[in-house]
Amino acid sequence: MSLHDLAFAGRTLRKSPVFALTAALTIALGVGASTAIFSVTNAVLLRPLPYKDADQLVIIPTDMRNRGVKDFPFSNANFIDLREATKNEFQGLAGVFTFPFTLTGDDGKPEQVHMGFVTTNYFRLVGARILFGRDFSDDDGQPQPPPPPPGTQSATPPQRLPLIAIISYEYFQRQFGSNPAVLGQSLNKGKPFSPRIVGVLAPHFQIYFPPSADLEAAPEIWVANRLGYNAEQRNSVSMHVIGRLQPGVTVARAQAAADQVAAEARKHFSIENTAGYAIRVEPMRKHLVSEVRPAILALMGSVIFLLLIACANVANLLLVRASLRQRELAIRSAIGASTWDIARQILTEALLLAATGALGGLGIAWLGIHELLAIAPAHLPRLDTIRIDPTVLIFTVISSLLAAAIFGLAPAWRAARPDVMIVLRGTSRSEGLASGGVSRKIVVALEVGLAYVLLIGSGLMVRSFLELQRIDPGFNPHGLLTFQAQSDRFLQKPEERAVATRQLEDRLRAIPGVQSVTASNPFPLTGGFSPIRWGTEEALADASKYKAVDPLIVLPGYFEAMGTSLLEGRTFTDEDNQPGRTYAVVDKILADRAYPGQSAVGKRILIRIQTPEPVWVEIIGVVAHERGVSLSEPGREQVYFTDAYIGFGVTDHWALRFGADPSKYADDVRATLKAFDPHLLITDMRPMDAVVEKAQSGTRFSLLLIGSFAVIAALLAGVGLYGVLATVVRQRTAEIGVRMTLGAQPGNIFQLVVGQGLRLTAIGVAAGLITAFALTRGMTTMLVGVKATDPATFATMTVVFFAIAAMASWLPAWRAASLDPTAALRAE
Repeated sequence: MSLHDLAFAGRTLRKSPVFALTAALTIALGVGASTAIFSVTNAVLLRPLPYKDADQLVIIPTDMRNRGVKDFPFSNANFIDLREATKNEFQGLAGVFTFPFTLTGDDGKPEQVHMGFVTTNYFRLVGARILFGRDFSDDDGQPQPPPPPPGTQSATPPQRLPLIAIISYEYFQRQFGSNPAVLGQSLNKGKPFSPRIVGVLAPHFQIYFPPSADLEAAPEIWVANRLGYNAEQRNSVSMHVIGRLQPGVTVARAQAAADQVAAEARKHFSIENTAGYAIRVEPMRKHLVSEVRPAILALMGSVIFLLLIACANVANLLLVRASLRQRELAIRSAIGASTWDIARQILTEALLLAATGALGGLGIAWLGIHELLAIAPAHLPRLDTIRIDPTVLIFTVISSLLAAAIFGLAPAWRAARPDVMIVLRGTSRSEGLASGGVSRKIVVALEVGLAYVLLIGSGLMVRSFLELQRIDPGFNPHGLLTFQAQSDRFLQKPEERAVATRQLEDRLRAIPGVQSVTASNPFPLTGGFSPIRWGTEEALADASKYKAVDPLIVLPGYFEAMGTSLLEGRTFTDEDNQPGRTYAVVDKILADRAYPGQSAVGKRILIRIQTPEPVWVEIIGVVAHERGVSLSEPGREQVYFTDAYIGFGVTDHWALRFGADPSKYADDVRATLKAFDPHLLITDMRPMDAVVEKAQSGTRFSLLLIGSFAVIAALLAGVGLYGVLATVVRQRTAEIGVRMTLGAQPGNIFQLVVGQGLRLTAIGVAAGLITAFALTRGMTTMLVGVKATDPATFATMTVVFFAIAAMASWLPAWRAASLDPTAALRAE
């Protein structure tokens, strides 16, 4: 292929601007969509993590198999046991947990930051760079001295070791104006929690865990965790663990070592034994993307189908163009052009179209990425790294070249084999109206099949989204305004916290328009649940009968304010919210499991939430189950306690019910909160409807993308079918005239053309049906309330596609049926 070939192809395409523009735009659409989605695939699934030798890093969660709990954090004791027993398999193990914290500045104003507590080797293990100051030392992680034994008095209490902190570069810039003098300063001065800054991290450092870990990816402040070892405190879990494999050690070998550690723990500690304690070792990147991988692969498969449909459409255009240029190509062949010369000309035109489409596709991809970032769910890992980088550009070039080959080869092969004598005599070897254009028919059937698969995927996502909207979250979100409120008042003694909570509740209830006020921790659909264990009488004899349950701490009136249905018994009153009251409200799932076939009200269950051993609590009410983390999964059973049961003041998630749009009252609520405490930190103020919408964001994201691709694919397939039938009618005008002269009625001609379109559609749908049955099984984890082979969806999409085919066939059929037979014969 020479510059002369390119110049000649360019001149040829300029003579057919409509054809060239249509083909280039079609390819641009396919290449642009595939490039945009590949940028997501590249960022999330393919691009290496920004750590040193990231392929050696693993994430190590625990499972409580007897209680149905996965991806559980470690206790300090279990972490230390694993670290000490696996030094041959790991260069090191490190732990982290994060939480929001309210700092008080020198001016007394509160600021919410995210804290990350890490073992002192964390940054060294992942290869993080310290920009200023120093990294944590081993001494920074020395355990605090133990408190005096119970019942003893000490004249001089043990000296507490200082907390040591490293801050993020972004916090260093925002809070301290990039002033290096920050080193050595203490945060939160004058407070019990006052870590001293010894270093500043390099920019953009993040930790990488799946969304279910509920960890902040980029905490502003990192504090060295002063690990203590107490074999009796294996119930207190918080540490998420990573490890770096020794050179040459496989994940399988590390897993075997971890299995041995878990077996030893089950042997020596009853809670590990009864819970079915297990340790898993998984490559970091694999574990990070495990929750989103099926959705991303489904999206990537969708755009590949869309690109193939675009290629098929352009191939059809080129086939039609080649048939219209038969005389030109026959003359070139007659005067000496070889088969390769003619094929090369068609392939060069295809390459130019692909190159033009690729440039347009990059523009579409750039716009598409911006739209993707706007609608993408916040929990998508590495969302901030999605961009067009060299890898994405290489993908664009390769996909464009492959597209040129796909849509150029068939037309080049057909065009390079003209029958010179027949073409120059002006006769034709057409197959007739009912057959005509075998190559184009095959291409259209392929388009139909691919588009049908996309429509099925889109239909399943639509069904799933509708099911998601129909799911009862267990409360009434309409009219609720939610927010978090944190203040030093809630960090004092329990009785002071109780007074502050009551005062704030009274202030909020006095706001005009407020119907009810409540607070809880955690809050529905916001995550943050830390399961505890529950059991009945049988658990006293067999500890393996304990099950996991999510606890919620609530104020009296919580269920009434949230609109959560009371199914049996009663809810909490102010009299219940007193220290020493051991009452609980449970959801229906727990009630049915604890006492199947009978009332749970008045009965007792064992709960361990504050004490080393479980204690009995009395069930006073049964309520509807509230979705805690996700709308798509019911989650664990739930148990509710009053604020007093846990020590007052932990209910920092507030909810106010209004009779109208709660957003209108946000300013009044803020003003009331600031009047109550000028230093009160208010975060996440939003209507509860917004929380519900956020819980639907993952399904909505997939639906919008797959649905958009399916609509485009169906339109392209319909246009392709229309193009084939229109060309057949145009090229067979004389045959139509003969049929009508011999007695064929317009209705017969109409039925013949429409029937041809429907037969092509039937072939494509049949092939697509088989493909869809195989491929949609990979969407199982993305669907809610609908099976991947849902018959109703398949039937509906089949009808929809035949309707599209009928519409695409109608105009060519009408034109054929409207021909004047005399004029048709004269034109021939």
